[in-house]
Amino acid sequence: MVYTFLGPEGTFTEAALLQVPGAEEAVRIPSSSVNAALEMVRSGHANAAVVPIENSVEGGVSATLDAISVGQPLRILREILVPITFVLAVRPGMELADIRRVSTHSHAWAQCRNWAEANIPQAEYIPSSSTAAAAVGLTDGDSGFDAAICAPLVAARLGLNVIARGIGDYAEAVTRFILVSLPGLLPEPTGADKTTVVIPLPEDRPGALMEILEHFTARGVNLSRIESRPTGAFLGDYFFSIDADGHVFDARVADALKGLHRVSPGLRFLGSYPRADYRRPEVLPHTSDQAFEAADQWLESLING
Repeated sequence: MVYTFLGPEGTFTEAALLQVPGAEEAVRIPSSSVNAALEMVRSGHANAAVVPIENSVEGGVSATLDAISVGQPLRILREILVPITFVLAVRPGMELADIRRVSTHSHAWAQCRNWAEANIPQAEYIPSSSTAAAAVGLTDGDSGFDAAICAPLVAARLGLNVIARGIGDYAEAVTRFILVSLPGLLPEPTGADKTTVVIPLPEDRPGALMEILEHFTARGVNLSRIESRPTGAFLGDYFFSIDADGHVFDARVADALKGLHRVSPGLRFLGSYPRADYRRPEVLPHTSDQAFEAADQWLESLING
């Protein structure tokens, strides 16, 4: 089994991958970007990829939301939650007052900005492609910065000098990652599942979004995430990335998706998979599978007399 993940080694994404059963013994290949990781799966060079999709502080990860919404179809097999803890690593001999430039990923900086303003207000922020890349850069004398905000895992692996731990502004910060592969058999429903879809807005007119949402509302399907993203075709052209509670094998979810496909034939199904928090959705009596089955039997009795 070959896995790829948003690298380099030591990122929170690798920590997420290591939660996948069997991944520790499998081949793990870091990719330079979300697009590169997904392309490895699409080309057959990897069986699956782990990429970030949502952060409890910064919201959706746009690079992932966009990349899985176009191109060759992919399927989400599972989600993984990773608590996010940051450390401040520096070059040998450096103290907080000596730091002039600090590097990290933009999402990490957003989660540590208040700490940085209070403790290293003199430091200039230098963006990096990942927290691990910033840490690796710190080992290079020509990197142009003298501190990095990164994960404890990569700091330990590189033997960096850590002078501050737990520097995040949000103690309960969590990032959600997804395991993605080519389409195949869907994970069996567990009763605590999530379904992810991408729905293009058929036309920009009053009530267009409401028409989409009504398909979920009428069937009692709760949405745990909904985000709009530009298609890139022209200004004002958007699609919606949605997480719905339930599995496509659930009658209420299946019926909602059928209705949505009539409204937006470009709907893209990205998968039904177990929730990482095991939370079961509240199902109203009239939207249960039994209620749908009873309605089907009632209609059949009318047709057949």
